[in-house]
Amino acid sequence: MALRHAVLAALLDEERSGYQLAKAFDVGVANFWHALPQQLYAELTKLEREGLVAGREVVQETRPNKRVFQATEAGLAELREFTAAASKPSFIRDDLLVKVQGADHVDSGQLIEQLGERATAAEAKIELFSALLHQMRGDESEDEFLLDGERIGPYLTCLRGLAFERDNRDWCRRIADVLRARQAAALSHRPG
Repeated sequence: MALRHAVLAALLDEERSGYQLAKAFDVGVANFWHALPQQLYAELTKLEREGLVAGREVVQETRPNKRVFQATEAGLAELREFTAAASKPSFIRDDLLVKVQGADHVDSGQLIEQLGERATAAEAKIELFSALLHQMRGDESEDEFLLDGERIGPYLTCLRGLAFERDNRDWCRRIADVLRARQAAALSHRPG
């Protein structure tokens, strides 16, 4: 997948400025596609030049003018073509996993600390995703919303982000507990 497809998908429902797009990526899209704000601005320029998004200037009285963008019909066609293509299997690329791989040869105290930090960050994202899901479905139950909600794509990807963060949190906590137990066992087996 190219960044262009993630940007096009994020511009399907409403016009967004580059800043709003960066915020949307930070909150939801980042769970399946990470991009820095400068990458998003460059991609918007490229997509506009290719006719896949349309930009327009919005005049603001108390703030500087801004440009907002929305996917065009050509952009939607590009996204449809992308959707029809076979998807590649996903993979994990995580520096913390590399560190845990070496757990037998490094300071496990540092690993336990980093696992705790990751679990805390995951917990914050869990709260964010839960709030976003509630905001999207309003007063409807999840089953009702999934059956007849106006647009469920963002909701479904948010559900995946929620599941990912819950699993991430739980794994970090479990591994930290394992490392703590091993530390304690090693201390109790030391000759006195």
